[in-house]
Amino acid sequence: MTEQAARGHLRCVAGSLRPGGIYILGLHLRPLGVDEQDTMSWTERRGGTKVTATLRALRTDLRRRIEELQVWLLVLRGSKKLHLRYKFRFRTYTARQFRGLLGSVPSLELCDVYDFRYDIKQPFTLNDEMAYSVFVLRRRLPS
Repeated sequence: MTEQAARGHLRCVAGSLRPGGIYILGLHLRPLGVDEQDTMSWTERRGGTKVTATLRALRTDLRRRIEELQVWLLVLRGSKKLHLRYKFRFRTYTARQFRGLLGSVPSLELCDVYDFRYDIKQPFTLNDEMAYSVFVLRRRLPS
């Protein structure tokens, strides 16, 4: 929930990786100049199971960079229904802020960036328009 905790996490991960080892990190960036959607919903099916997920932004504190979200899951399988709801908070980052965080952990390097489609053939450059992103980080090899 703090920059210090995020840096500590990345340092701990870097210390756990062997040189050249990778860490995959998915997180939501705050695009510049774009209004955040209050609610997103998507549905997936597999076999006889249908899952609908709804994600709603409840509060955003831009000064503290904390966002509170709620996710609802509706799982349908035949006549059975399961409802799950969970609230959580996380620290927000713009692309610039995330670059700064990575720069504070020199033992990690950014290899690739992907968007929510997870297409390995289409990496992106970290930019201010990205929202949900997947980062491939690697522990640097000794010089």
